[in-house]
Amino acid sequence: MSRQPSVRRQGCGSSIRTGLVWGLLVSLRYRARVTALLEDSPLTSEAVITDVRHLLSQGEEELAFDTMCSWIYEDALPITRQYHDQLVAMADEMGTPTSVRRLDELLVD
Repeated sequence: MSRQPSVRRQGCGSSIRTGLVWGLLVSLRYRARVTALLEDSPLTSEAVITDVRHLLSQGEEELAFDTMCSWIYEDALPITRQYHDQLVAMADEMGTPTSVRRLDELLVD
């Protein structure tokens, strides 16, 4: 019987670990940026702010961001061009462009 050489799977495991670490770093970066946007937001409802923070603590950064943007729009809260630009950049980075749809209607000078 011939022996087949053993296959080293170190590279595969290493790639998986690298992917997991990268995903965690991206998630933490999103969490920090959404937290900063929340702190700068015009939201005043403690219930909404608590909900967004809870979603962030659960690793639901995209949902937290979408929730925050939805409430800004729903409550027709005025936002500056600079804040709007930050929201749009975050939405683009997260791949959630619909989160910021129509927020430009709330711009103030």
